[in-house]
Amino acid sequence: MIDFGTLFSQLFSSFWWAIPLFLLAALFKSPWFKGVMGEAMVNLAARLWLDKNSYHLIKNVTIPTEDGTTQIDHIIVSRFGVFVVETKNMKGWIFGGEHQKQWTQQIFKSKHKFQNPLHQNYKHTKTLETALGLAHEKMFSVVVFVGDSTFKTGMPESVTCGGGYIRYIKSKTEILLSEAEVQQVIAQIADGRLKPSLKTSFEHARHVRDIVAAKTEEKTAAPAAAEPLPAAADAPSATKSCPKCGSPMVLRTSQKGPESGSQFWGCSTFPKCRAVAAVKLKGE
Repeated sequence: MIDFGTLFSQLFSSFWWAIPLFLLAALFKSPWFKGVMGEAMVNLAARLWLDKNSYHLIKNVTIPTEDGTTQIDHIIVSRFGVFVVETKNMKGWIFGGEHQKQWTQQIFKSKHKFQNPLHQNYKHTKTLETALGLAHEKMFSVVVFVGDSTFKTGMPESVTCGGGYIRYIKSKTEILLSEAEVQQVIAQIADGRLKPSLKTSFEHARHVRDIVAAKTEEKTAAPAAAEPLPAAADAPSATKSCPKCGSPMVLRTSQKGPESGSQFWGCSTFPKCRAVAAVKLKGE
């Protein structure tokens, strides 16, 4: 009869070294590790190619906001402005436009959608701008892709690969802040940021997960959850205002229930306002 306990002990004693290797492999592939490595590469580039007397690097800054926190990978303060840097450690082909909500990462035949990093960094920049009380002309949003990635569409000059962000920063030569203002900005950031710690990082990560979950729930919530209304055989009128809040109403089609396929007017602010109205037929 096989003694499984003895067999397991023998296997463990022979291959125990494989366990830490598996753990390390999982760690290296994790989004967290990729993010840390990307930020480290950006930090190194800044320290090697930016004069530390003229450009002051502040990393991993978490700032409280009205609805939680926002976390900025890097802030570089100089007389030429304040640069807010967002890092993306990605590989493959990158497709995107300045005004698109989502960009695409393609690795061979696999495609993955992700949030436009310019939109993501916009909130960081505006939050910092408000906290510092600076004019927006003195703030610059910069996105840096590190890793084996290639842009397959035209990108704004502030979206760069690798050390290209250093060239972008150095291209700004107009003096926008005095040396006294530079030191004041550095002090304001130090006073206004949350203390860097694992707790701060975990709480911010939880806040981000809550936001993602809320957006997912909003997208999956169907307007047809409201009571279905009779179908319209002819074309409805072109515009209509919400009887409840006054916002424009949108012509929608019921996706569920016995009235699936029928049209109705739904408030454009759904789910904030759930008002609906019947479609008026021509001649009614």
